[in-house]
Amino acid sequence: MTKITPTIAASFIGAVLLSTTALAQEGFTINGGDQAVSVTPVTEFDEPWAMTFLPDGTMLVTEKGGTLLHVTQGGEKTEVSGVPAVAYGGQGGLGDVVLHPNFAENDMVYLSYAEEGEGGYGAALARGTLDLSGDSPALRDVNVIWRQAPKVDSQKHYSHRIVFSPDGMMFVTSGEHQEQTPAQDMDTNLGKIVRLNDDGSVPDDNPFQDQGDLARQFWSVGHRNMLGIAFDGDGQLWAHEMGPRGGDELNRIVAGENYGWPVVSNGDNYSGSQIPDHDTNDSFKKPEVSWNPVISPAGFVIYDGEMFPEWQGDGFIGGLSSKALIRVGFGEQEDGTLGAETERFDMGERIREVEQGPDGALWLLEDGDGGRLLKLTPQEDAS
Repeated sequence: MTKITPTIAASFIGAVLLSTTALAQEGFTINGGDQAVSVTPVTEFDEPWAMTFLPDGTMLVTEKGGTLLHVTQGGEKTEVSGVPAVAYGGQGGLGDVVLHPNFAENDMVYLSYAEEGEGGYGAALARGTLDLSGDSPALRDVNVIWRQAPKVDSQKHYSHRIVFSPDGMMFVTSGEHQEQTPAQDMDTNLGKIVRLNDDGSVPDDNPFQDQGDLARQFWSVGHRNMLGIAFDGDGQLWAHEMGPRGGDELNRIVAGENYGWPVVSNGDNYSGSQIPDHDTNDSFKKPEVSWNPVISPAGFVIYDGEMFPEWQGDGFIGGLSSKALIRVGFGEQEDGTLGAETERFDMGERIREVEQGPDGALWLLEDGDGGRLLKLTPQEDAS
C-alpha cells in the first residue's frame, strides 16, 4: 500500500479542498489532483439512507421513512412492497440494504431498520427474497434475524450498517443510542460490531465466547455510532464512527479489541467536559484516522474499480456536517497509524451514502428531503 506522510497529506488536502462549480440539476464538476470529476444528478428522494447495486446494474435505495425503491441508473423508481414497518423518528427509520453474497442464486436481500417494542426502540435486521418478476417488485418471506438488545428510550445512534466478509460472514454495526455506557457493557449488544452467520445465528469462533450468551455475538466493543463499514482488498475490516464534540474515527477492526468509548475519545462531551484522549490509555485500540473538527462520517466504500485507476484501494466517506466526500489513503504513516485523509471534495450538501457502481463510477446520496442521487465519472477532456 502507498505510504502517505502526514506532511504530504496535509499539503495535499489544502490543495484540493475545493468547492463545486455549481449545484444545478444539470450537473457540475469537482477537481481532485490531476483528475476532474463530472457529477451528474440522476433523481431525488425523500430522506434517502442507503443503496446497493443489483447484478443487472439497477439499484435498491432505502428512504428513512420506510420506503424501499428499485431504481434504474436513469432514475426510474418503483416501490418495493413487503418492507417491515419502521419506527420513524429521531435518527431512526429504514436503514441499510445489502445483498446476500450469493444473491444471483438466492435473490436474498437484507434490511436494517428501527423498531419500537418493550422498553423503547432498537435496530432490527431482516432478510427476504426480492421478486422482480412482475410489475410490482416485492420482498417475500421476510424474517427478522437479529435485534439490538435491550431496547432503550432513545431514537439516536442505531448505526445498523451491514457488510459481508469475503468468506460470507455478516458484520453489523450496533450503535449505543447515545447512552455511552452500554458500549463497555457485555450484557448488551449496543456499542458493538457483531459477527453473525448469514441466517443470523452466532458462529462459535467469535472472540467473546465466555463472557455471556449475548457477548458471543461480539466481534469488537467500545464503539459509539458507526455509519460506515467495509472490507479492503486484503480482507481487512474497517469502520468509521462519529465522535462526540470532535474525535470522529476511522478504525481498523480487529477481533476481540476494545475501541474505548466512552472511556477515551479524541473529542469531548457535548457538555464541554473533557474525555481522556486515546493516547492516555494503551488498553484501548486507537483510531487510524481521527478528525477534529468533525466530518460527521456516513457511508463508506473502499474503491476497487477501473474507472478511476488512481483511486484503487482508497476509501471514500460521505460527510454530513462537512458536506463533503472524503478520500482516505491506507498505508503506514510517520506516526505509526495506517491511514490519512488525502483529498476532500466540497459537495455543497450533506452526503449520506457512498457506493461503487458496476462500471466503477462512484454514486452518492445526499441527505434529507430532496436528497439527490449523484453519479461521479471522470470528466471528458474537452481539448
